[in-house]
Amino acid sequence: MKFEEYRQFDAMGLAELVGKGEVAASELLETAIARAEQVNPSLNGLIIPLYEQARERAAAPLEGPLAGVPMLVKDLFQEMGGAPSYQGNKARKKNDIRADQDSTLVARWKAAGLVPFGRTNTPEFGAKGITEPDSYGPARNPWNPDHTPGGS
Repeated sequence: MKFEEYRQFDAMGLAELVGKGEVAASELLETAIARAEQVNPSLNGLIIPLYEQARERAAAPLEGPLAGVPMLVKDLFQEMGGAPSYQGNKARKKNDIRADQDSTLVARWKAAGLVPFGRTNTPEFGAKGITEPDSYGPARNPWNPDHTPGGS
């Protein structure tokens, strides 16, 4: 699927396409990854790619109302078992702190069939209303890269 077609759908629409067999979850994921790779150099929103884990998940049978829909997970208290959990903090990044298990929220997202493929930039410990941590640098607003996207 090309991005121009992908962007015509919301999450429910994408899930419906997967449910009807019109597109595979793995195809949606590759479209999302390609778009993220295209725009991330200027936006710095995706800080921890988790592509291989996502590819494994997308290749497996998925159930739920959002089965097969790719998504990004904020690197702030939305823990993913085995994945880095830096929360915008240099010390956590330096020590490669990882989550032991999925948080309740992430577990629910996965139960709904979503396919997390990376973690997003965040203010250090969520303490500011701007995303400019020393650990990864500032994120940029996609509508105007001269501006911050705020805290999310």
